[in-house]
Amino acid sequence: MLAVLSPGQGAQKPGFLAPWVGLPGAEARLRWWSALSGVDLVHLGTEAGADEIKDTARTQPLLVAAALLAAEQLPMHDVAVVAGHSVGELGAAALAGALSPEAAVTLAGVRGREMAAACALEPTGMSAVLGGDAAEVLAAIEAHGLHPANRNGAGQVVAAGALDALAKLAAEPPAKARVIALQVAGAFHTPYMAPAEQALAAVAAGITPADPSRILLSNLDGSAVAHGRELLTRLVRQVTAPVRWDLCMRSLADLGVTAVLELPPAGTLAGLVKRELKANGIEIVTLNTPDDLPAARDLVARHGAAPSHEPAPQFRVVVAGAAGMFRPADGLAEGDTVSTGQLIGHVSTRQGPVEVAAHGDGLLTEWLAHHDDPVAPGQPLARIGGHPA
Repeated sequence: MLAVLSPGQGAQKPGFLAPWVGLPGAEARLRWWSALSGVDLVHLGTEAGADEIKDTARTQPLLVAAALLAAEQLPMHDVAVVAGHSVGELGAAALAGALSPEAAVTLAGVRGREMAAACALEPTGMSAVLGGDAAEVLAAIEAHGLHPANRNGAGQVVAAGALDALAKLAAEPPAKARVIALQVAGAFHTPYMAPAEQALAAVAAGITPADPSRILLSNLDGSAVAHGRELLTRLVRQVTAPVRWDLCMRSLADLGVTAVLELPPAGTLAGLVKRELKANGIEIVTLNTPDDLPAARDLVARHGAAPSHEPAPQFRVVVAGAAGMFRPADGLAEGDTVSTGQLIGHVSTRQGPVEVAAHGDGLLTEWLAHHDDPVAPGQPLARIGGHPA
């Protein structure tokens, strides 16, 4: 099973899009997306220096556009799982078919501008806390009045909040931990970004999303999102909510992902996956220039869907939205007809039952989990295919 990952802010490098602009149609695509996002993506990706592309208002649409541009060169129909880090979630949502590329780039432009504006309201920042005991690190962050904005796994937590509080954390780091200030404009993924969340919500309300056509993991909790409207709500909420990339990687492992392909500018997420999931033996390819496309396509061919010239039935996979014990709906069996929104079971959690519903009409062709099976967020539960006669 193959997962394609879309990186977030901080991964950008000067000139990283230059090799891509020469591909047929690429520059025209970027100019169209530039008109939608309100920034010159061609200039930013080819000629702009490090300081210019560090600007949040410019960086966010640039990263989303880069991921989508590169993905157009890949056989994405063979990809089972997609995920993105922070603003990379917008790119992942488009790759999952839930948003159009135009909607994703437009939202990235709004998100970047509004988050930059929120950063200017008061002096805030972010610092990476590397190493140390995870519980002690989180306790220290809370004790200083800060927020764990990113929990990236592999011994990395990013603290965010007031600059004076970050300075105190650096002066009194948790045991066996290092605190490194990050060159960012402000405290992303914290309540300081509330004005940006409100502004993004106003624009997102005018978009009609589709249900994802492949497994799409959410930064909020690492779970797979089955419905387009829920996805849009989560994307807006993520502006002030912590990025739980650690839970996304746990879901990659739970799903049995065997290979990961990171889209440009690649390297950051691949490194986190390599350190966190090294015991899983996941094969990793980073796609940074068109020269990397043969290796990327080969990875898709070997770990994606098996190629076939025969007509293939189209299936929808229903996945768990939470961890717990799966209970199929009483009386529902393989071969039964189900309709959109029909309850097909629930996952029993400590907080109560989480309903599992069909997100398309068709036949329940196969149970992928059975009564009282333990399931993880994003784990496939049932396969629905075809259409009822």
